[in-house]
Amino acid sequence: MSRVYNFSAGPAVLPEDVLREAAKEMLDYQGSGMSVMEMSHRSSEFEGIIQTAEADLRELLQIPDNYKVVFLQGGASTQFAMIPLNFMKNKVADYIVTGQWAKKACEEAAIYGKANVIASSADETFSYIPDLNDLAISEDADYVYICENNTIYGTKFKALPDTKGKPLISDVSSCFLSEPMDVSKYGMIFGGAQKNIGPSGVSIAIIREDLLENEPLEIAPTMLKYNTHVKAESLYNTPPCYAIYICGLVFKWLKKQGGLAEMKKINEEKASLLYQFLDESKLFKGTVREADRSLMNVPFVTGSDELDAKFVKESKAAGLMNLKGHRSVGGMRASIYNAMPREGVLALIDFMKKFEEENR
Repeated sequence: MSRVYNFSAGPAVLPEDVLREAAKEMLDYQGSGMSVMEMSHRSSEFEGIIQTAEADLRELLQIPDNYKVVFLQGGASTQFAMIPLNFMKNKVADYIVTGQWAKKACEEAAIYGKANVIASSADETFSYIPDLNDLAISEDADYVYICENNTIYGTKFKALPDTKGKPLISDVSSCFLSEPMDVSKYGMIFGGAQKNIGPSGVSIAIIREDLLENEPLEIAPTMLKYNTHVKAESLYNTPPCYAIYICGLVFKWLKKQGGLAEMKKINEEKASLLYQFLDESKLFKGTVREADRSLMNVPFVTGSDELDAKFVKESKAAGLMNLKGHRSVGGMRASIYNAMPREGVLALIDFMKKFEEENR
């Protein structure tokens, strides 16, 4: 078996230890005689899986007791509608638009109420995080929304906006569990698992209890009400059982690595190696303002569409997969999530050095 280095933005690389554990338990989960893919979500076996996964997640993030955790279907994109449907009681919300996902979330919210764009970096193709000082927070806003790490454009909020008492809601899909975070600073955080903590098919929402006291909009379907899933402990309907199981294995793996503080050190080292090369290269250039660079997603270009295409083709042949940039921006992008080993980043840098020498 030959494993490649997978730089995909999602579905993304998973820890090999997790994949081996899942393979070992594929036909028989802990003596049950069944795969997790086959067992009832009402069974005692799966009850243990989901409860342990939540407990480990709470430990990793140090989630306060007054926050609920739910495992949901529909990906993070479904939250774009669920959030206004559940929390837009005044039918006003403020959005900081720093990329396509925040833009789409804002457009979705505008279906149900007034979605104000109070800051944006669209003027420079989302290559920076806008100034967060003295934001014009709407007095009647029900919440302030951000996408904390921008997968496509490679930017990251290094500080949170002052929301002047309004609940902060953050899409953390591509930085989920990559470093410690103070959950108490948010009204809600959510993310799809497929970028950094598991396979596609499940998203996780962590919601402060007082927000759940809001009455959802009358048009909200039962399945799009957070309390439907909170009260049923994520088991209102058949959940994405296998995806939750894999997330649970990843949580265990993260704890074995030393937790999120240790993961932050590892991720900072990997990103530093790649950014240092980009800063010194005469061919490759990073596309993000230095102060706003993501640890997870690193976009870069050569300045030539022809050379970019050549790089993507030759890197694939060298076992460095999925380096093509998002279709909306082109160029290249290396997603170096938790499970990407340091050796993978070094292999990419070595290939980039070789490519630069051959294409001067």
